[in-house]
Amino acid sequence: MENTHHYEVDIHWSGKFEGELSSPLVPLQIPVAIPDDFPNGIKGVWSPEHLLIAAVNSCIMVTFITIAANSKIPFIRYDSNVKGIVEKLVNGLKFTSIIIVPTVVITTGQDDHKIRHLFEMTEKACAISNSLSDRIKLEPLVVFEPILSN
Repeated sequence: MENTHHYEVDIHWSGKFEGELSSPLVPLQIPVAIPDDFPNGIKGVWSPEHLLIAAVNSCIMVTFITIAANSKIPFIRYDSNVKGIVEKLVNGLKFTSIIIVPTVVITTGQDDHKIRHLFEMTEKACAISNSLSDRIKLEPLVVFEPILSN
């Protein structure tokens, strides 16, 4: 694995207060706009604020599932919610808090300490959350699901 990775995203203004994100390596384009709680905001369109917390949430997930696979620690399901708070400060708008609450379902009898350790490793390895680490709080939940016998 290389030590340096490069990513590229383009944006094209599509009119008024909206644009479209694209990347030479990704076929899907994403419309973006001002969040709907701001003046001229557009409801139902991804905003830069949504994309930032989505980047954190998805980075935590892919890092966790990679570490779990490499550690050969199985889990049944992974779901996660992220909430970001933007506040107007003296020097402008700023994310002051990002709270990620992933829920991992494991079978009854599995060691939840191993899953919690995976999250400790995930926090240290996630490039996106490490870039914003002073505002991010990871609050994992581990849920047991009984093993069903036939």
